[in-house]
Amino acid sequence: MQILPTITGPADVKKLSIAECEQLAKEVRQCIIDTVSHQGGHLASNLGIVDLTIALHRSFDSPKDQLVFDVGHQVYAHKLLTGRQGIFKTLRSYHGMSGFPCQAESEHDLFDTGHSSTSISMALGLARARDLKGEDRHVVAIVGDGALTGGECYEAMNDAGQGHTRLIVILNDNEMSISKNVGALSKYFKNLRASASWYGGKKRIKARMTKFPLVGKPLAHVIENVMNMVKSVTTGGELFEALGFRYLGPFDGKNIDEMSRVFEEAKAVEDMPVLIHIVTVKGDGYDLAERQPERFHGTAPFRVETGLKRGFKPSKSAANCAGSILVRMASEDERVLAVTAAMSTGTGLSEFARYFPKRFFDVGIAEQHAVTLCAGMARGGFRPFFAVYATFFQRAYDQMIHDVCLQNLPVCILADHAGLVGDDGKTHHGVFILPMCLSMPNLVVLQPRDSAELECAMRAVLKLDTPSVIAYPKEEIEPYASDIGGHTLEVGRWQVLREGEDAALLATGRMTKHALEAAGLLKQDGIQAAVIDCCSLKPMDTQMLSDIGRRCIPMMTIEEGQLEGGMGSEIARCCMKQELPVPKRMLGIGDRFVTHGAMPLLLEECGLMPDQIAMQVKEMLAGLTAGMDDGRQHAGKA
Repeated sequence: MQILPTITGPADVKKLSIAECEQLAKEVRQCIIDTVSHQGGHLASNLGIVDLTIALHRSFDSPKDQLVFDVGHQVYAHKLLTGRQGIFKTLRSYHGMSGFPCQAESEHDLFDTGHSSTSISMALGLARARDLKGEDRHVVAIVGDGALTGGECYEAMNDAGQGHTRLIVILNDNEMSISKNVGALSKYFKNLRASASWYGGKKRIKARMTKFPLVGKPLAHVIENVMNMVKSVTTGGELFEALGFRYLGPFDGKNIDEMSRVFEEAKAVEDMPVLIHIVTVKGDGYDLAERQPERFHGTAPFRVETGLKRGFKPSKSAANCAGSILVRMASEDERVLAVTAAMSTGTGLSEFARYFPKRFFDVGIAEQHAVTLCAGMARGGFRPFFAVYATFFQRAYDQMIHDVCLQNLPVCILADHAGLVGDDGKTHHGVFILPMCLSMPNLVVLQPRDSAELECAMRAVLKLDTPSVIAYPKEEIEPYASDIGGHTLEVGRWQVLREGEDAALLATGRMTKHALEAAGLLKQDGIQAAVIDCCSLKPMDTQMLSDIGRRCIPMMTIEEGQLEGGMGSEIARCCMKQELPVPKRMLGIGDRFVTHGAMPLLLEECGLMPDQIAMQVKEMLAGLTAGMDDGRQHAGKA
């Protein structure tokens, strides 16, 4: 008899024996493997945390006790144990179950999360709210070892330790974040050795010694100091203890019974926060994922028997394209450096790391540090390129303004995954990159339409002495249009890809292709629409904008990003400054967060498919014609 189908919530988990919990773990792993093989998703990290998740729900009473998962890409087991088995097969599909914690799905999900190193701060806030309201509940943050390369974790731990807040932090140590952990902290975690019985033993010895008259208390104090000295030599928990935490561990992440017992011990600690160190195996239960955890961190649908992608056609991502370009540039210019924040494979820099190891820097999950590091290297005479997902670049907003733009240093941000990214959803869509960057002084902002223009953009910014951001999508866009105006990409210049006098479609990034396809549909109805590739978003081509305005061609802007503060808004501002007609319509993403799902469905929801763009142009022109007719009728009546 299978156990998983009988689990409707955490209360059912508590009724199970240890043997039944171990059987449940096997069933949960198989369910995750079967589902991810068809839907895609984060596999290795979720397989590694199954037993730990079962132990959590045995010991804590969610949702009364509050569980906060860092990053959130390891919550599949949590979802299966909290009443979501029925929708689990819809994982990451449009209007289906999110691959990350989602408040709308369940009361067991407290935050919609998708970025790293935030859970301890969130949990500390919940714990302080609990204390202020006089409530009785446990608050638990589950954080990965990779997340502890991010500074926010230590800010939160320092605060929690100083305040002696009752809080439990569980370190899920699988020795593997998205890319292999780097730096001193990674080495530190490998050396952590401690015993769960240490504190209990010390407490028992102290209690017994103090019973002896006169010498008892002084002797207990001496023994305690000796034990602490021995512990500082033989264990590695002193870092966390220096921050004011009681450290317990490391423990076997496969041993549900042991984890349950130590969780009970941690619940009894009331005078200080506790950190419990659990060692897990990423990819546990699926041999291919255990041997290649990075490959199976986030995966497309695959065949379980072989691990090969279903219907897979080899193609480069835009990131791999950018990485190959950077390798060529580095071979030509010794000033070129590459920086990643624990995403060397995801951002296409693995090839660069192989060819130029001394000029490649993986700083861990520390985007703020990465940007300021680049500032220092640029001041030192080099040309650093920081390749980072657009959504994670948001974390370094202040550093980009203060440390790079204010100093006017030649740092280039390669903002990968710009625009919508599909199945990962609202925490990962890179739709805020333009509103974030267009307001920064001294910054050049480029958004190429395809891989050929991406190389032109990267080579163009290398010639500049100012900061720059180059934004490009998750998928590679093969070259699809040549500039009929005759000039290649230039900073501050736009390109006319199609002539037309009835309307002007001003597009950027891969929306340029959709604009061209829309113009083709419009031509069938006798409408001649010009298509302008607005790759250079800052500075803009004010001369071309002026030419379009003087010819009184109705303009429509098209962008795969947030409208507020985006390309359309900036074009409208430039038009007003030059006293030109402003765009009649702006297409993009409204004031909201977009869900997860297949890209065509998301683009259709946002009104950005070619047929939708063509319809918008027709409605725009029809509205203008109607307005002119109304004006003539009014003039006739007068």
